[in-house]
Amino acid sequence: MNAYISGGGLTDLESILSSNGPQDVIDRLSTLDNLGEGNKTALRRFKVAEDIAEAAKIKAEVAKANQAAVTVRVAAAKKEADDARSEQQKEVDKLQAVQDKLQRDLASAKKVRITLEQKRQLAILEETRANEASKTKTQSKIWKGGGPTGVSRIRTTEEQRLKVVEFAKKQVLAGKPYIWGSEGPNAFDCSGLVYAAFKSVGLGWPIWDRLNSSLYYTYTKQIPIAEMQPGDLIFYSYKGTQSTIHHISIYAGNGMMWEARSTKTGLRYSNIYSVEGMMPYAGRV
Repeated sequence: MNAYISGGGLTDLESILSSNGPQDVIDRLSTLDNLGEGNKTALRRFKVAEDIAEAAKIKAEVAKANQAAVTVRVAAAKKEADDARSEQQKEVDKLQAVQDKLQRDLASAKKVRITLEQKRQLAILEETRANEASKTKTQSKIWKGGGPTGVSRIRTTEEQRLKVVEFAKKQVLAGKPYIWGSEGPNAFDCSGLVYAAFKSVGLGWPIWDRLNSSLYYTYTKQIPIAEMQPGDLIFYSYKGTQSTIHHISIYAGNGMMWEARSTKTGLRYSNIYSVEGMMPYAGRV
């Protein structure tokens, strides 16, 4: 009837005629129906997976674009940092040249008058060296070194050096703050405290002037650490060289010192080994 009405073939009839009875037809139709449902489920799962994959692809493309943008920003930041570091090193080299020239002048016994601008430059260089020292992890307790390279004569008496110790003690006990480039009376940095202490006992230009810790190493008679006396100066370097000396203190005796340590800790009374990188010679003014 179906073939007659719709003009179709006898496929349905053939399936009945070729089956082993009505139950076989039902079983076949059920199997086909199950296969159809299975295909529909598989298609749905495929569609969901395809949607997830497409979303992941979009996220990946966005992430890739973001990564590219970040890479560009990182490269720009690195270049900016490298340029800044290069400029900073140029400035340090200029300041080092100022110190080196003064060092040569002092070593040749010239009566050098340090200008206010040079004092400022020396203070900046000392600050830079101190910052570098804080990043250096391989400093020695006491550096090994060759013979002394300072001046051959002493400009003070033992009585003056003891008064220097008392001056430094008073500043520490008074709680004076640490400020870069300061030499008193209200604040000090490390070399400023040394300068003011010796100035308080009568030393002045041309035999005494405001330098930084590195230049004071050249400007004093160098004494082996084992022979230090109160009032001698102790120097600290982060590479064991004069150009990397970053700190100076006044020996108080019994392994202790008076010092202007840093903006964080201020002026203090401390053990001479509490700062790493002690130079092998102290300085006697």
